[in-house]
Amino acid sequence: MNWIAGIQNAIDYMEENITQELDYNEIAKRACSSSFHFQRVFGILCGYTLGEYIRGRRLTLAGMELAYSDSKVIDVALKYAYDNPESFSRAFVKFHGIKPSQAKNAGANLKSFSKLFVKLVLEGGTIMNYRIEAKKAFKVIAKTKSFSTKDDSNLQEIPKFWTRSKTDGTIATLCGYGVGSEFEGKVLGICYGDGCDKEFTYSIATGYNGKKPVPKEFCINEMPARTWAIFKCKGAMPEAIQDLWRKIYTEFFPTSEYVPKNEIDFESYSAGDMNSVNYESEIWVAVEKQCK
Repeated sequence: MNWIAGIQNAIDYMEENITQELDYNEIAKRACSSSFHFQRVFGILCGYTLGEYIRGRRLTLAGMELAYSDSKVIDVALKYAYDNPESFSRAFVKFHGIKPSQAKNAGANLKSFSKLFVKLVLEGGTIMNYRIEAKKAFKVIAKTKSFSTKDDSNLQEIPKFWTRSKTDGTIATLCGYGVGSEFEGKVLGICYGDGCDKEFTYSIATGYNGKKPVPKEFCINEMPARTWAIFKCKGAMPEAIQDLWRKIYTEFFPTSEYVPKNEIDFESYSAGDMNSVNYESEIWVAVEKQCK
């Protein structure tokens, strides 16, 4: 399936079931994607999270229903998946700036969060340095952790995982095992988002040279043989790599013969000052040729 069409299918599914409990895995299936990858691509393209979109649409429709019908606040709250009127009222005030009961007043000011429609819009020419490379399977040494795909919590928890790994010596230890490997001197952030469960595995890793026993807090993972689209990034973190992700999905894939496999990708960070405009990193995305 064309990935743009897949995202629109997922959006249509959310809209058709907006009053029901929405499972992120079910949404992602409509785009032939894993939950994690769909959430990430959605955020890259839209600038807000999947959870924020769902909440915005529900509160928009709830406000319209309260303003233009005789529905009771408690009934509208339950209809749009809020457990009780209190939680609905808090969310409603935060979004609209008024209480749900005030929405029934003539002339009440309400906010609207419109439905998404995916359109391919090509912007001005952007130069991206990339290469396509078919690689055999290779091993990495990693510290792994499972993260939930629920309520976008991974967006806060993964940065915390990196912070802990820097301060507790994890990253320094990993780098000692990468000497002589392809990724010597580099640290990888690997997303294994190929499952359909409510969790996905994320690793902080580096290449494994196979020369030393591995401590129990680490594991050896084999990266599968894949064709990779490898993009060079230059600039201060995290802005530079976030901008590159957006360009990959809005400019590269829509015009390329390749599409993401939506199963595994990683970021490769080199040593150096990550705040420098000259800092260099890479994004590796597993890809396949698009079916004609």
